Amino acid sequence: MSNTKKLIAVVGATGQQGGAVVRALQASGQFKVRALTRNPVAHPKLGDDVVLADFNRPETLKAAFAGAHGAFLVTNSWEAGADEPRQAIAAVNAAKDAGVQHLIWSTLPNVETISRGKINVPHFAGKAKLEPIVSDAGFAHHTFVIAPFYYQNLLGVMAAQKQVDGTVGWALPLDPERRVFHMGDITELGRIVAGAFAEPDLVGHGEHLPLVGDFLSFNEIIATLNRQGNKFSFRQVPREVFAGWFPGAGDVAALLAYFEAHTYLGSDSRDAIALANKVSGQQPTRFAVWAKANFALHATT
Repeated sequence: MSNTKKLIAVVGATGQQGGAVVRALQASGQFKVRALTRNPVAHPKLGDDVVLADFNRPETLKAAFAGAHGAFLVTNSWEAGADEPRQAIAAVNAAKDAGVQHLIWSTLPNVETISRGKINVPHFAGKAKLEPIVSDAGFAHHTFVIAPFYYQNLLGVMAAQKQVDGTVGWALPLDPERRVFHMGDITELGRIVAGAFAEPDLVGHGEHLPLVGDFLSFNEIIATLNRQGNKFSFRQVPREVFAGWFPGAGDVAALLAYFEAHTYLGSDSRDAIALANKVSGQQPTRFAVWAKANFALHATT
């Protein structure tokens, strides 16, 4: 029976998004999974087979997609020296040449279009601008999934820090009262992707499927955490002050300015969220539930 299962090639299988997709496809029992990675020797049991794929070496992509019915593509904006457009176009072309029938591209809102050019967030707009490449490639089916603001960011790149007044919390150029964060547990993105591969007639025509477990203001985030026994603080700081605090702070300030003006998804996405949840087969985890399970009481040191 396993020989009748459609093969799905998953780019970035060792990363947060790709790893979630691999696990969800395996859990569904409907697909064979080809895990694509730049170091297959280090991850020999990641999928049904593990194959070398390196966007910076296009010659590796032919074998990566050979025989695959579907492919999940994601690029890493933060990789040093990454040329996302070149990488993505190479992968899309290789998948099309290999006969892939259903391509799913991990995208983000086009901040440039949404803000009418007033706000520049290249790692969002860059992914969005590649959508026409996917749409025009001629796949039998194509779908766009949208990763949210990861809950995990609050334990990682946006973790609470000790503040000048001795408290532990956040100092950000953001109105904490504004509900702007479409959030989610990134490990649950895979359920949407697996569902999309299973229902191409429903969501294989360029639909956008965002993962959203909660929609909160920063004050609501902190209130949730503090109700669980934490004592986090928040201080709103001017954007121009924040932009000078550390390398890349200006980019973070621009991103938060976009959130404040337009929200993470940038538009009324309730129908898209409902469709994503339908395809996933269950409601994503709410922030309070995730935080209780994952957010240890903060240390004061």
